[in-house]
Amino acid sequence: VTTDFSNGERNFHIFYQLLSGADIQMLKDLFLQRSIDDYVVLVPRNTNSTTSSAHHLEVINAQEDRKDFFITKKAMEDIGLTSDEIFDIFSIISAILKLGNLQFLPDTNMDGTEGCSIANDYELYDVCELLCGEFSILQNGFLTRSIVSKEESLVTDLSASEAANSRDTLVRAMYARLFTWIVNRINDSFKVRASRRYRNLGILDLYGFETLNVNGFEQLIINFANEKLHQIVLDRTLIKEQEENISEGIEWQEITFFSNSPIVSLIERNGKGILSTLDEICHQSLMDIHSPLFETFLEMDNHFLNILNNEPFKSHPHLETHEPERRRKKDEKDNSHKENAQKIQIPSHCFRIKHFAGTVTYDVRNFSSHNADSLHRDLSIAMYECDHSLLKILFPEGNPKRTTRRRPASAGTQFKISLGALLTSIGTKSAHFIRCIKPNEDKNSKMFELSIVQHQIRYLCLIEMMMLYRNGYSYRQDYQKFLDRYKLLSIHTWPFWNGSFVDGVTYLLRELPISANDYSFGRTKIFIRSLNTVEILEELRKERLDELCILIQKTWRGHKDRQKWNRVRNAQIIISNFWRRWKNKSHIVELKQRRREEWASIVVQRTFKSWQRRRFLLALAHNLPSESPLAKEWPHSPFRFLKESNTLIRRLYHKWRCYRYRLRFDQIARNRMREKVTASIIFKDRKASYYRSINHPFLGDYVRLRQNPQWKKICTETNDQYVVFADIINKITRSNAKFVPILFVISTSSMLIMDQRTMQIKYRVPASEIYKLSLSPYHDDIAIFHVRASSPMREMRSQAHIPGCLSSETMKRKGDFVLQTGHVIEIVTKLFLVVQNATGKPPSINIETEFEANFGTDSVVFDFKANKDTTDGHHTHHHGHQHSHHHPQHVKLVKRKNKMEVIF
Repeated sequence: VTTDFSNGERNFHIFYQLLSGADIQMLKDLFLQRSIDDYVVLVPRNTNSTTSSAHHLEVINAQEDRKDFFITKKAMEDIGLTSDEIFDIFSIISAILKLGNLQFLPDTNMDGTEGCSIANDYELYDVCELLCGEFSILQNGFLTRSIVSKEESLVTDLSASEAANSRDTLVRAMYARLFTWIVNRINDSFKVRASRRYRNLGILDLYGFETLNVNGFEQLIINFANEKLHQIVLDRTLIKEQEENISEGIEWQEITFFSNSPIVSLIERNGKGILSTLDEICHQSLMDIHSPLFETFLEMDNHFLNILNNEPFKSHPHLETHEPERRRKKDEKDNSHKENAQKIQIPSHCFRIKHFAGTVTYDVRNFSSHNADSLHRDLSIAMYECDHSLLKILFPEGNPKRTTRRRPASAGTQFKISLGALLTSIGTKSAHFIRCIKPNEDKNSKMFELSIVQHQIRYLCLIEMMMLYRNGYSYRQDYQKFLDRYKLLSIHTWPFWNGSFVDGVTYLLRELPISANDYSFGRTKIFIRSLNTVEILEELRKERLDELCILIQKTWRGHKDRQKWNRVRNAQIIISNFWRRWKNKSHIVELKQRRREEWASIVVQRTFKSWQRRRFLLALAHNLPSESPLAKEWPHSPFRFLKESNTLIRRLYHKWRCYRYRLRFDQIARNRMREKVTASIIFKDRKASYYRSINHPFLGDYVRLRQNPQWKKICTETNDQYVVFADIINKITRSNAKFVPILFVISTSSMLIMDQRTMQIKYRVPASEIYKLSLSPYHDDIAIFHVRASSPMREMRSQAHIPGCLSSETMKRKGDFVLQTGHVIEIVTKLFLVVQNATGKPPSINIETEFEANFGTDSVVFDFKANKDTTDGHHTHHHGHQHSHHHPQHVKLVKRKNKMEVIF
């Protein structure tokens, strides 16, 4: 709901209709007064109490609102709403008016923090009566906020401004969700119940471009929708038709026009657009549960404006911002100096966008709060626990049994999604666009301002569209469809044409009284310049259809005479059949006996099959195979007709024993089985050493690291309390390919390489930075962990205060890690699941005999070779500069410049 609006505007009509049209008893039941000035949400912003009544006397026609109220109420009854549901709707609307009147007085708590109290709690008592809720729950919902995280749960008092913001958010949410519920009920009442699909005609009325004295987040969203609509209009008219003319080879002089694609990209571009930047700031700033909400919104608005003041937004041609420290020279008189002078006029808390319809200055204050516009859980729970019949439907997230903590999408993101779905739907339809011209800015009749109309004609590209329709072709059609419709006008193409469609259209048009200048041949379509030519074709087609109708009538009469002859002929045949039947009457007894024997044989066969089925099922019930899921034995069906049933029973029995087997698993066993299944998916038939790990359970912590007191101290500092894997393995050095024992640890959030003696962290790599794991398909136990070259800022945030963690420069220099362990299948599987849980996307598993690894600034190619001589102890002499090292399990690593060979 609109909680603030300018002079000359109104809030939603239902508020005024309810206050003007409801009778005295209904107003009494809804705790309402008929005066509009008694409700804050109906008073325009920047309007004092002395001018409020004059404003409403000028804008609102109470008599019309009273009539519209009865029309609205009758419409609710027509769509199937009961009287109780209608009253529930009005009670929610009344509660919105009452909630808008709540005033909060600032307080200071004993600990020095800000708090507040409700100045007019009698309004809240009325809301509790309307919504059937408890006063204490609603009061706590407005004055406090419960914040729950994985680590802690706390209740904090809200300041007066924060409480007012929560009130406005709740009011907007109540109206928006009630409106959506009513729309769904209307759609259900209009829904076609038949399964058959029908063609439909839809009318969509979109709000126009909006420029106010103070433009906020809502105006940006509205103008963004107009930019998108203008873009699709240009694409489907000026762009598409001109491209079609050029692609079809039609001689065409291009019509130039202004494209608003850069403006649309400026607002909606993912990651770098205005809406994406605002979403990112809101998400980052609201993550801290100890941050005061109002101060956070102020900081978010200022931070958002600072981002717009820098690249890449600063250099965008359609965006202007305030720049307080601009150097100006007295002798500089070029155009750039004039543009800078215009930018200085922008207020410090505003930015300006050059829309296709004009330049609009936006005030960034309250941008973040309106974009976040998230209803905190306390108010959702308060609404859900009310005994009102609709609130449990409108606020399902308030159910205490729902434990989700996912933050809802921002208002900007929701609008982008809805607008994208709408434009996608329009793109699949045959759309016709009607552009409305506003004659004046004062909403007065019989007033025509030429400058305003000319400005709209220019930015709507109506002149260019008129040039397109004047110079272009009014009708175009595929050759096949054109020939199918008009082929009856030529003896060469009627009734069948076996040649190409282009030739058929050519023969057709040559025989018609149409000038060659009235049409043009494209590559796939025929283009007709004037609609008069199309009307001539339709008139000729109509005359030809009359002739064909006469032909059909003659054919039908012949058909009827032929049917009469066939009936006489069939009657003769029937008479002949009866005569033959009478003649063969002596054979009736023999035929009956034969039919009886056939029937008896069918009955015997059916009885025998039923007996055999029953016998087989009883035998199977007394001799069921083992309940082990691995058991393969199963009795064969003695007959072919039992084969299908036997197969189905075998499948059902196997599913049942698998279900029984799964019931014996506890949570730990399920997790281990999940890891085993994941390992099978990754390595089965791809890694030769996988089959060695099947019979070995994945224990994870092989060195009892969780009980180590020094580790407990370290993990609290690095937030790695949950150990997934820990063991002493070998790290292969990059310089000389030697094996160095290390303590390798995998937590739920990172991978750590530690000194096994001192328990110091050498490297700590977040799980999100590991994007690929590489292994060979052989029996070796070597794995390479590829680390993403992350941005410095991300690494500074994630690693700035972690002891022993690499800096961004060191991380880039060290590159990927090469490790060797007998638990390589377990390590890769567990790390695969950790990365997938941390990022939502699994890392890439590369199993090849040769792949590339990044060692800082160098790239090294690993080449795996199976060599019998190496396993038998015969060493090959290598020439040139190289390093080699032998692992105890007969793995030999040889490094030659930028290539490392692994021989075993």
